[in-house]
Amino acid sequence: MFQGLAAEAYDRTYSDAQLLRRVGAYLAVHLKRVRTVLLLSGVTTAIGFVQPVITARGLDAVRQRAGDPASATQLVVIIATALFAFAIVNWLCNMFRRWAVSSLMASVIATLRADALSAVLHHDLSFFDKYPSGKIVSRISNDTAELQQTSNLITDLVSQLIILIALVIYLFTVSVQMTLILLAMAPVVVLMGAGFRTAARWATRRGFRAVAEVNTSIQEAVSGMRIAKNFRQESAMYAAFKKVNNQSYSVNLRRALVTSNIFPTLNIVSGMGSALLMWVGAQFAGSGAIGVGAWYLFIISLDLFWFPLTNLASFWSQLQSGLSALERVFALIDTPRVVNQVLPAESETAGLLSAAPRIPVPDAHDRGAAITFSSVTFRYTSQQTVLHDFSLSIAPGESVAFVGHTGAGKSSLIKLIGRFYEYQQGAIAIDGVDLRTLDLQAYRARLGIISQQPFLFAGTVRDNVRYARPRMTDDEVESLARSIGHGDWIETLPAGLDSDVGERGARLSMGQRQLVALARVLAQKPAIFMLDEATASIDPFTERQIQRAIDQVLRHSTSILVAHRLSTVRAVDRIIVLDQGRIVEEGNHDALMKHGGKYANLFDTYFRHQTADFRVQA
Repeated sequence: MFQGLAAEAYDRTYSDAQLLRRVGAYLAVHLKRVRTVLLLSGVTTAIGFVQPVITARGLDAVRQRAGDPASATQLVVIIATALFAFAIVNWLCNMFRRWAVSSLMASVIATLRADALSAVLHHDLSFFDKYPSGKIVSRISNDTAELQQTSNLITDLVSQLIILIALVIYLFTVSVQMTLILLAMAPVVVLMGAGFRTAARWATRRGFRAVAEVNTSIQEAVSGMRIAKNFRQESAMYAAFKKVNNQSYSVNLRRALVTSNIFPTLNIVSGMGSALLMWVGAQFAGSGAIGVGAWYLFIISLDLFWFPLTNLASFWSQLQSGLSALERVFALIDTPRVVNQVLPAESETAGLLSAAPRIPVPDAHDRGAAITFSSVTFRYTSQQTVLHDFSLSIAPGESVAFVGHTGAGKSSLIKLIGRFYEYQQGAIAIDGVDLRTLDLQAYRARLGIISQQPFLFAGTVRDNVRYARPRMTDDEVESLARSIGHGDWIETLPAGLDSDVGERGARLSMGQRQLVALARVLAQKPAIFMLDEATASIDPFTERQIQRAIDQVLRHSTSILVAHRLSTVRAVDRIIVLDQGRIVEEGNHDALMKHGGKYANLFDTYFRHQTADFRVQA
């Protein structure tokens, strides 16, 4: 039943005190609203204590006036009016208290979600390689919502416990023996409730994990719908989801059994205790040790006494649900980053701004940035080493193409330059400055990257081009877009630059997506331009448009290209041939072909069919 519900590698265990302290830090930001909640809770607590005392004292007073019916009736009216007034005030205070708690917790949850998303956004890409996005989304959305449901319960229980404490103190002044009998029952209820704690936390953790599995399955089904339909695998996809959904049902059913059994069990115990107290109270009242009003007060106190204790015990599982949710969210927030920037020793006291990258904004006299790899070793996992003692120098403004078979390390080099992964040994320098000392935000503002599968955000083409520079005017976007292939590609769009790209750019062809992505990069005016096999699966016409746009970038940037197109490879200054994470050859196209080595073999495999001679022979 619990297969696939193991904890993530970054999960950790927090004590209840640690979790409550963390939540307290979020509450401290909203002190005014916290004070409002406390004030309203104080009023309801006071009324909850006063009402039974007034009733008990009133009964004794009415009994004493039994010989004067008019006076007794008048007293009953006064008591009833007072109780009614207290009930109205209590209702109003409870209503406003619940509204205040909901408002307060909504703000706390919004901040908590923002912190969780911020932590996720600042993780390197290796984090997303390991952990499914559906499970991450589940922690940020579903788990934080659990805190909202727990908050009202906690405030109710705190208020009830305060009433209970005040009432017990008062009952000692009425009858020490009866109060001790009442208190003797408390440990039984508390111990039984505490016994459910471990089972409840265990069940709720797995319940949340099961929901995360369902979210992951749904997200994968929606994202992979095109592939599923292409291979006619809708039934298999549904069967996979049904399996996960049934697992979630079974897990949450067991969770429900754990959480629902405690209340009936505690009711049995409280019923036995109530019967005992009723019998003892009758004996005391019959002997005159206590008055009728006092006996009534103890009877009323039974509910006031048992209700918070049984609630505390029975809803302990719900409290554990909230704490389990917090545990999962805080584990996500506290997960250490793999990619960490380190300030240079001489700048430690000067703040992050002193570590800003020394890459100037490119202009007519600027040719990009120098890139240096010095004995770099990089591995995705301990068993998967991609680069071995890799060294390479790229001059400012130089264009370099990496070629090699799949797995040679081409795309990994781009990821390392983009600082998306952490390398284990060696150093990478940008303009002579250690990459690990640069401010990432400022550094990446100088990077332009086009991946194999360009991602477009929902919206228009214009919105996606402007994504790199939000303050671009419509005229600037238009001018930039038309600088690519003389703007012919814009005419192929149904509404020009105002065409809706759809989810992930699904309404555009692959070539159109690449052109939009390239325009977005051009808007950024990058000092370092990186293209990762972005022209591998497009038509020749679109390739020519993209190549002309790439030529624009090459004139003002240091450029690194991973390409499967001959036109792209021939346009660069230097070709680097990689094999299993090492450089085996380098030079321009003509020199490498004359050498007749690894590149010549790769040329026959990847590029020969793109030459005119090949077409003539065919």
